Amino acid sequence: MCARGGSSRATSARNRLLSEAAGSLVPPAELAGATAAVRRVEDGLGKVLLGQDRLIERVLTGLLARGNLLLEGLPGLGKTELIKGLGRLLDLKFRRIQFTPDLLPSDITGSHILEEDERGRRAFAFHPGPIFASLVLADEINRASPKTQSALLEAMQEHGVTVLGETRRLPEPFFVLATQNPIELEGTYPLPEAQLDRFLFKIPVGGVGEEVLSRIAETRVRGQPPALEPVLGTAELLGVLELVDRIYLPPAVAGYIGRLVAATHRDHPAAPGVVKQHVRWGASPRGAIAIAAAARALALVRGKPNVGFDEVKEVAVPALAHRLVLEYSARLEGLSGEGIVERVLSEVSELRRPMPEGIAS
Repeated sequence: MCARGGSSRATSARNRLLSEAAGSLVPPAELAGATAAVRRVEDGLGKVLLGQDRLIERVLTGLLARGNLLLEGLPGLGKTELIKGLGRLLDLKFRRIQFTPDLLPSDITGSHILEEDERGRRAFAFHPGPIFASLVLADEINRASPKTQSALLEAMQEHGVTVLGETRRLPEPFFVLATQNPIELEGTYPLPEAQLDRFLFKIPVGGVGEEVLSRIAETRVRGQPPALEPVLGTAELLGVLELVDRIYLPPAVAGYIGRLVAATHRDHPAAPGVVKQHVRWGASPRGAIAIAAAARALALVRGKPNVGFDEVKEVAVPALAHRLVLEYSARLEGLSGEGIVERVLSEVSELRRPMPEGIAS
């Protein structure tokens, strides 16, 4: 009798959870329209950057999660062309900032200039810098001094710029997509942890195989990418971004995100041995927020109304690896942030404990 009563309660709980989830899901027609719009952008980027489908998916995922992205790779792999193509496809106001050691903060934010009107009266007028755009390419960001890099902090987090005590809002949507070269150390300044934490993803950009290289040699005369026309307007993009926020995140998946981030801290009971030995500081709560936002965006890209464990696993490495502060021993052992997050993923279970028999069935 007790067993039947327990099974009945389990079934009732399962039905209640399913009913609540169904009421929260995005309608299929609305989801299909947004996914089709994203596909158009994805197809366009595939013409710009050949053979880099996973990279393109990650960039689009980060963009739809309203995040700032850091792309790291060797010169000539198409990082800049990818971002420029994104600006053309989305029809956003695009600005490129080439970071150099002599770049000043005011070169980014803008400054006040003394001007004289028709009557001969002089007054200071604010001239906006290139940061006042919807899509900002911070090219070779690690070449600028820390003082100049810090000029991006407020813009990336608050979507505003404060000059001489006055805060000016940036256009919406607003994204910073930065690139850096990992091999040139002369004249570069590593990004501080506070700024790295404001990037949703740090995405490594790798090379391509011989077949793709042959296609590039055959189709890219003088290296020019194909001409692109806008496929997604600003109003439609804002609608897709709002839809991402409505993608359902089940409590079980949210719990998995929490356990993953907690396991990056060496003092947590569930932290793997590699974390206890080689990680000085784990990911901040911003890491959990980043995974949740990116998983929702990836679910929409894949046409799913809800986030699953697979989406969390897919975005966890680019969302967490750059947020870990490693011990020197990690470098001696040849360990990277990416490898440590992969180890965390392999050791942290999806569910805190097995589901009750009635619900699992």
